[in-house]
Amino acid sequence: MSEYDAIVVGAGVNGLAAAVHLSQRGWRVLVLEKSAKPGGAVRTEEITLPGYRHDLYAMNLSMFAGSAFYAEHKASLDAQGLAFVPASDSFASPFPNGSWLGVSTDLDTTAARIAAISPADAATWRRMAADFATEAPFIGGIMGQPMPSLGAVRLLVKAWREKGLDWVRDMVRLLLSSPRNYLDPRFESAEVRALMAAWGLHLDFGPDVAGGAVFPYLESMANQNFGMVIGQGGADTIIKAMVGVIEAAGGTLRCSAEVAQVTRSNGRASGVTLSDGTQLAAKRAVIANTHPSLLANKLVPGIDKRFAKAARDFRAGPGAMMIHLALDSLPDWSAGEELKRFAYVHLAPSYDMMSAVYHEAMSGLLPREPVLVVGQPTALDPARAPDGKHILWVQVRVVPYDIVGDAEGVITARDWDAAKGPYSERVLDLIERYAPGLRSKILSSTVISPLDLERSNPNLVRGDSLSGSHHLDQNFLFRPAGGWSRYRTPVKDLYMVGASTWPGAGTGVGSGYMLGKMLAR
Repeated sequence: MSEYDAIVVGAGVNGLAAAVHLSQRGWRVLVLEKSAKPGGAVRTEEITLPGYRHDLYAMNLSMFAGSAFYAEHKASLDAQGLAFVPASDSFASPFPNGSWLGVSTDLDTTAARIAAISPADAATWRRMAADFATEAPFIGGIMGQPMPSLGAVRLLVKAWREKGLDWVRDMVRLLLSSPRNYLDPRFESAEVRALMAAWGLHLDFGPDVAGGAVFPYLESMANQNFGMVIGQGGADTIIKAMVGVIEAAGGTLRCSAEVAQVTRSNGRASGVTLSDGTQLAAKRAVIANTHPSLLANKLVPGIDKRFAKAARDFRAGPGAMMIHLALDSLPDWSAGEELKRFAYVHLAPSYDMMSAVYHEAMSGLLPREPVLVVGQPTALDPARAPDGKHILWVQVRVVPYDIVGDAEGVITARDWDAAKGPYSERVLDLIERYAPGLRSKILSSTVISPLDLERSNPNLVRGDSLSGSHHLDQNFLFRPAGGWSRYRTPVKDLYMVGASTWPGAGTGVGSGYMLGKMLAR
């Protein structure tokens, strides 16, 4: 029987990050992946036409580029070919009246756009951007600590001493507030509010959901101060680099290797059994980069009943849908030619629209007018498509997994295999409203429904691309459940990482890196 120091089940970004850190500390690591390729929700493929490289799910790599993990392992990762493409024009929102707002790293440029609508809001934006430089280390520091931990407590005490009790109160209020309750007292313009609030629906926060303010704040200010980055040639640049580092250190990645069960002996996780019966031993740790329900219900039968119940009760967020387009040229945004330069264009023009989308999806209805995140990667990285051609990355936020009806009363299908075609046409109709003539530019398209997401990656339960709702009752020390937020499980030497654990979804690899550090001490 082959024996390793650690076996990682699942080659998502957090599993790979844990494997990188441990392999760099001398551990002999094996990573097992059920799919034919590593990466989980970070994959790049030619799914429309040859030569058109589409990020299937995650596109924005800013969280990875700004992570403590990358800061520590930068030299090794860069040596394996990791490369980013920066975006100084990060995100924008066009509005039905033909105007638009966008955030660029040049503060004067962003402030001038806002000042044309509201001078007071432009001044507020400048103050907020300046304050972020001193606030970011504390906020990022909290997200870089296990929950709960003495490190988090020490950071809060340090913030109280350096910034004062009022600042700590304000930060706690930010963490608990809805987007509307945070933004309305600070900005008078409906356009500025919508520009920022759109980020809430990158997760599962409608404008009035408690706990939803922090992501719009962080993304808006981080993009203002630092810009956005995408992967050169595709988001899978981070996957290739991490695999390269693991293998250079003597570790192993096996794809098309499905784990059937975690084996136990003497009360501890001692290895895994593959679906073909192969047994592999782990001397020090088994790390599951899986959804908690898969861990409890499939990989570890008979696990502690309290943990099994917590895994069953871990709630999925609403579903997501992806549309990938190969284009003859970029969309002609009617609000202005400048929009072609932005990495993201949000079609989320108002609180009312965002609230309607959220409530319709949560009620099982296909939204009448979904929020769209329109990514334009070839505006930054032309090599992802043949010369002069482009790709478009469209994320539809949010949609139901179980369809009970159509808010517009037009689509009669109640299963996604039948509904995704007509619903994708609704999405294209919406983009055409802001960019007339888009359909005439389409060379090929691929639509990925919430059901397709779950089929391709069982961790995306119910088509939730975030691997679990991020509402307050499932965040911080409650992710994935109270008592199980520090990556441990009821089985000794069995650990869990991934988007279902703190600090949640995204490419920041926080759980994988933090667990790697804890094990390698």
